[in-house]
Amino acid sequence: MVRYSLSCADGHTFESWFQSASAFDDLAQRGLLSCAECGSGQVHKALMAPAVSSAPKDLTAPRDPREAMLAAMRRHVEENSDYVGLSFAAEARKMHEGHAPERNIWGEARPDEARALIEDGIPVAPLPFRPKRSAN
Repeated sequence: MVRYSLSCADGHTFESWFQSASAFDDLAQRGLLSCAECGSGQVHKALMAPAVSSAPKDLTAPRDPREAMLAAMRRHVEENSDYVGLSFAAEARKMHEGHAPERNIWGEARPDEARALIEDGIPVAPLPFRPKRSAN
């Protein structure tokens, strides 16, 4: 992914992400770019200063913005809910039926268990990440 500073014929500036430099060129040639503010189709790359840092790079930081978003989502889920592991389907059903106190939970369920929960009107949703396995 590459981020470009863009500007339109009316002088509006904005940024956008593209799959690659050639993806930007392709979209520009086909007239598929427009100003985020006024809708003008006359969009071109603006001059950009490279982001140079004197601090050492954090090699553990995600390179793709989607990785950062998934990492933030994982942190939020882990900090604000209880991991119930393979007992997810049973625990969700107990809470729905009033046999266990309601709380935010996450865990693992087989496809048939998840399907049964959904068919019974129990609100569940898949998470876009797998649980971290403990070193035990």
